[in-house]
Amino acid sequence: MEQPVASDLFIEIGSEEIPSGYVRPALNFLDKEIRAFFEKNKLTFADSQVFGTPRRLAIHFSTVQTEQKDEEETLLGPSVQAAFDDAGKPTRAAQGFARSKGIDPEDLQIVDSPKGKVIAATVKREGQATQALLEAWLPQLIKSIPFPKKMRWADNPSAFARPLHWIVSLFGDRTLKINFDGVRAGNQSRGHRFLAPQTFTVENLASYQKQCREHRIIADPNERKQEIERQVRELATAAGGQVEPDDALLEEVNQLVEYPFAILGNFEAKYLELPKELLSIVMKRHQRYFPVASSKGELLNHFITISNIQQGEGEEVRKGNERVIRARLDDASFFYKEDRKKPLADFVDALNGVVFQKKLGTSYEKMTRIASLAEALASAVSPEDKEDAIRAARLCKADLVTQMVYEFPELQGIMGGYYARHSGENDAVSQAVKDHYKPAFAGDSTPETSVGAIIALADKLDTILGCIGVGLIPSGSEDPYGLRRHALGIIQIIQQRQWSISLNALIDEGLNHLDAKIKLTRDEIRSHVLDLFAQRYKSSLKDEGFPYDAIDAVLASGIDALADVQAKVRAFSDLKQQAYFEDLSVTFRRVVSILDDSAFGDIDSTLLKDPVEIKLHQSWQELKTPVRSLVENKQFSQALEKIVEIKPSVDAFFDGVMVMDKDLAIRSNRLRLLRNVSLLFSDLADFSRIVFKKG
Repeated sequence: MEQPVASDLFIEIGSEEIPSGYVRPALNFLDKEIRAFFEKNKLTFADSQVFGTPRRLAIHFSTVQTEQKDEEETLLGPSVQAAFDDAGKPTRAAQGFARSKGIDPEDLQIVDSPKGKVIAATVKREGQATQALLEAWLPQLIKSIPFPKKMRWADNPSAFARPLHWIVSLFGDRTLKINFDGVRAGNQSRGHRFLAPQTFTVENLASYQKQCREHRIIADPNERKQEIERQVRELATAAGGQVEPDDALLEEVNQLVEYPFAILGNFEAKYLELPKELLSIVMKRHQRYFPVASSKGELLNHFITISNIQQGEGEEVRKGNERVIRARLDDASFFYKEDRKKPLADFVDALNGVVFQKKLGTSYEKMTRIASLAEALASAVSPEDKEDAIRAARLCKADLVTQMVYEFPELQGIMGGYYARHSGENDAVSQAVKDHYKPAFAGDSTPETSVGAIIALADKLDTILGCIGVGLIPSGSEDPYGLRRHALGIIQIIQQRQWSISLNALIDEGLNHLDAKIKLTRDEIRSHVLDLFAQRYKSSLKDEGFPYDAIDAVLASGIDALADVQAKVRAFSDLKQQAYFEDLSVTFRRVVSILDDSAFGDIDSTLLKDPVEIKLHQSWQELKTPVRSLVENKQFSQALEKIVEIKPSVDAFFDGVMVMDKDLAIRSNRLRLLRNVSLLFSDLADFSRIVFKKG
């Protein structure tokens, strides 16, 4: 059969303006679902492209197969013995099989199968037209777009993000017959709501893109984003400054307009006395403005807003935005002055009225736990910072009850740092208070100072232990207290600081201050916490590109020394690239697989009779001290290279003696020898986790 003819598919769903955060996920959903639909129905296509603005979700698939191919499939049935009686006539089993496949019993065939000779039915399926398949399915696709919130309008039974006004649905030069709650698909789209509100006819993709431009729409979100960046860059340069990259803000404003017009606004220079982070939060998160900064990163009294209408009317937009930000900054300035009328320490007692978590008590109780944990942690990793760590811990949550943080919760910690410095606290304490929520999100930096790192670690660990201790264990996508993020933050801090501390010791210390609150046993909590850290570390290392089996091998050897895990994985990954590694892995697997619970205790050298076991014992004695020294000095690559030296002795041992000797004493002694050999590498990796490609 000849390859079916192909046509392009174009769909546009037009509505009232939908929230900016809905657009990109909806486009991704449409692309993924239509691809899956084509795959399920065995329809080929070349590629796809999405288009989206606040008023339209559109997608184009090129060179879509217009009709399914006819198919012929052979379906196996019961055995020949069960299918025919002694006279050779079809039995009820054969007749039922034929009926279920829609064929006459006389058309049944006999074929060979792994189970012997069976009857078979050859079923022919005629391919359906792609247009018919799409017309039946597309209304359901539109209905199933997973917006976070949907609404109903008029008497329509279905819900959508915002009321629908039009649907364009073309397959080649034909309009698909689709009706979604009274909105019938056609070939008519609409222009920019304010600048070109007329309808226009869509004939194909090229026509759509041309008409959109003529009707003041940049439908391609990537093209629109580039246009925003260009306009913002030009305006910032003209104002004598620059705009720092902010992908989240750029994506948000990109989905707020159909055609962007950048407008430069100003505010009084007196507001530049406010903290930079405060000004940025007000402009970026609350007003969706781009702050303008000098080449040194200092904020200027300018901002850039993106409008959906052009200059002329844009002048009113500028004035309106300037009025709004002036009011916002007036409020912020008032809060800043009021909060600084008393020392930060004077806010601490008010934390008794702030609930951290109902089962774990108030923020004041959490603060005291952080202080105790910080004291123990500082004693272990940085004794000279202990006093500053305790002081910073006692102040770190105080800004939660300030007017500023009540109004701008995103500034928790940051404002505490400013207020601490204004109150006369030293730089180490002030910076630690400011940084102690770090890292707060993917890509965020760790605290600048060791004091800040101590407080951040103590705070995150207390949250993890407390929440797990009362049964708030992350499950699937549910992690309301961000325990996974906190675990990864602790890993990043310890890894960056290279602190040689025991995770188990930290867990014990943290639980000492939570005994009155927790419901689970210590062992249960420890198990959940270690699993949480292992999963977070595993995910992080995979993102860094390390082989999954090397990660598993190292994590299986334990994660108590968090600072060492990444270096061990890197060393093990390098060793895995060596040509001899597979043989080495097989050897070490043999060592571990033969061990049992009796293989503990000291080696009795008087029971070593065979030359190969004497040689293995000698090799182990020569290697154990240098290997241990290399591991203690975190020279993991060198330690693994050193361990490789024992392989010939291990191979000779297995080839030369019967480990499971009839003499129980000799057998136990040989097992103890192997146990000690295994200890050379068991703290570094579990070789049994390594996967080798077959063939």
